[in-house]
Amino acid sequence: MDKKRAPPNISTDAATEHAASDGVQPQTPLTSGSSTPTRSLSPQRWTPPKVQPWLRWVIEPLEAFKLLLIPVVLYLNWELLTPRLQTIIEPWSSTLGPYLPDGQLPNPFAPLFLLSNPVASSPPDDPRYAKSYLDLVFIAYYVVFFSCFRQLVTVNLFRRVGHAYGINKEGKLDRLGEQGYAVVYFLLSSLWGIRVMYSLPIWWYQTKYFWLGYPHWDMTPELKRYYLMQMAYWCQQFIVLVLRLEKPRKDYNELIAHHIVTLWLVGWSYLVNLTLIGNAVYLSMDLPDTCLAFSKVLNYLRFERAKVFSFLIFTVVWAYFRHYLNFVILWSVWTEFDLIPEQSKRWFRPDGVWLVGWMRYQVFIPLVLLQLLNLFWFYLILRILLRTILTATTDDDRSDDEEEEEQKAEPPTEKSVPKQSGRIKSSKASNGKPKKS
Repeated sequence: MDKKRAPPNISTDAATEHAASDGVQPQTPLTSGSSTPTRSLSPQRWTPPKVQPWLRWVIEPLEAFKLLLIPVVLYLNWELLTPRLQTIIEPWSSTLGPYLPDGQLPNPFAPLFLLSNPVASSPPDDPRYAKSYLDLVFIAYYVVFFSCFRQLVTVNLFRRVGHAYGINKEGKLDRLGEQGYAVVYFLLSSLWGIRVMYSLPIWWYQTKYFWLGYPHWDMTPELKRYYLMQMAYWCQQFIVLVLRLEKPRKDYNELIAHHIVTLWLVGWSYLVNLTLIGNAVYLSMDLPDTCLAFSKVLNYLRFERAKVFSFLIFTVVWAYFRHYLNFVILWSVWTEFDLIPEQSKRWFRPDGVWLVGWMRYQVFIPLVLLQLLNLFWFYLILRILLRTILTATTDDDRSDDEEEEEQKAEPPTEKSVPKQSGRIKSSKASNGKPKKS
């Protein structure tokens, strides 16, 4: 008699029986009452979305990696050639002196992936960096980097995790990959943001230092790198949004508004030397996003009790960081703005000062808009929390139901196994004996 493979998402008893016959042990559930993840028997191959040929690097990690390698190879070749070029230009060194820092030929490919515009007057043991137009090419390079990194994490890592836990539907695999990438990025960004803030006078939201000593145009290397990497990430996410590489959720319009406001705040804060307050805002956003994405990953992997516990922690973290700390920042903008030194309350680009009186509103209004979006999402979070308490389910109100859509695309046939309470029934009859087919 032929052995039959168990379909995915089967109940615990059925999973044990079929796993024994197939030689595959079922995954251990978090609790006895939770559904048991099973390994995918025939994982589907990921098909990249269609884009224009010149945008292949956005979805193909190999194409992005090739682009990333080009500046590195050119940089290394230049370093090898510099000694010879140095001997050639030696007779004109006095004429070219102003264009040769430290008498050396600068590597033209370095600004693509290394920081540019160091402050010459800063001490060697405390180097500082200023803004530069070359920061734009740095951001562009790391947009490609994040495109490569995103696809590697979503496709090569978390799709395999999804298959290992019995997830076969393309919609759920895509969502799992997106949230897995969010966990990885926002966790690393949060830890980096804490490290950067710890080295600054604003440590843990001592808001008066947002304004004292302004303009803060000379940045530590780590602060500048952190800020530009954040810009690159949000630019790359905007590309993902515009190309619709992620399936739009029900709050698609709100998400577009969030990206626009975020890019506006990031660009303006860097331009007008408000990177200290920018670091504080970044951190207040990234930590809650880490907890949210982690809760969603647990939900897709069907760790029932763990996802509820994680969601409760996330709700507290969100309320503290996205609302309490953001209101602290808003209060500082409105009440402590006048702590700016009098000589800096003017608009004069050569001195790096931009904060004239009306700039208070330029900083305040986008933060208020961001807070309104956060309050909208907090309303959805509280709805899910209430439903969790009443029904023990933590489904995301924003997500379209990918499972229902795929079930509609594949109508059940006579051979389909009937479902009950979200699980496939066991092939055993009520008396414990197998049913005859």
